Amino acid sequence: MSTISVIIPAYNAEDTILETIKSIQKQTFSDWEIIAVDDGSTDKTLKKLSEIQDQRVKVLSYENGGVAIARNRGISHASGEYIAFMDADDLWTSDKLESQLAALQTNPEAGVAYSWTYYFYDKSNLKKTLFPGESIHFSGDVYSHLLVKNFLASGSNPLIRRKAIESVGEFDPACVPCEDWDFYLRLAAQFFFIVVPKHQIIYRQSANSGSSQVKKLEKANLLTIKKAYQTAPSQLQHLKNKTTAYFYQYCTQQYLKNKTNSIEIVSQARKSLCKAVRLYPPILLENYTRDLIRWLLQRWILAFYLPDLNAKV
Repeated sequence: MSTISVIIPAYNAEDTILETIKSIQKQTFSDWEIIAVDDGSTDKTLKKLSEIQDQRVKVLSYENGGVAIARNRGISHASGEYIAFMDADDLWTSDKLESQLAALQTNPEAGVAYSWTYYFYDKSNLKKTLFPGESIHFSGDVYSHLLVKNFLASGSNPLIRRKAIESVGEFDPACVPCEDWDFYLRLAAQFFFIVVPKHQIIYRQSANSGSSQVKKLEKANLLTIKKAYQTAPSQLQHLKNKTTAYFYQYCTQQYLKNKTNSIEIVSQARKSLCKAVRLYPPILLENYTRDLIRWLLQRWILAFYLPDLNAKV
């Protein structure tokens, strides 16, 4: 039995899976096991996993069921007192597990430890590809903060006590790709969180977020928000518009990340930002929203007023 079980759902991750596992193998805390769940990959993911020479790495293979089901399958095979989840394309700094475990052991009332996030833009033309995300200091009862925004950012962040997971149940497949936020909210409703004030999660970002992808995200996120507020206490119901506004702010960013300067992408970004402002006007006062507005104007010019340049981009 290992102290920590790390569950990795993997679907067609042949380009990144070995790098992800190496970042776990480089951890300063070494009493862990990896439960790698191949979710019906059609590439060489399973082959690469099966060639790993490390007894701490266990490989499971199933027909494709989606990320939530793959994580749930991993939980059923985990032996650790603490459980971490990691996406098959993300990375950790070498002290991630050690720091989060120490935080939970020092704070026995907490059920979840989380860290700050780096955003990693792979294969970009930018001089700097690793950008530190927001430094959040929420600890203790973080439910109301997490209800407004998923400040953990990804499914690769927290270390969770096994008893906490057993208390709240499994990931909800209906909420994919927002199943991690739904899961964190259920944890926050029952358990304290503790922050490790370090950037330790390296969250890989795609350069292309197509319109269809963001629309799928929108459908799942609105479902997750609806589900969350069905169980949220009455004194927090007034936060629903703010929650939805921050989601549409995020959608704006996802549309603008797309390298294609198409009128459709820019128009969808504009609509998302307008929804955010209508739902929660104070969002206009935030520096990040102002940055999005500037970014949107730049893309608008490229799409509508510089067609020749747009064709070459």
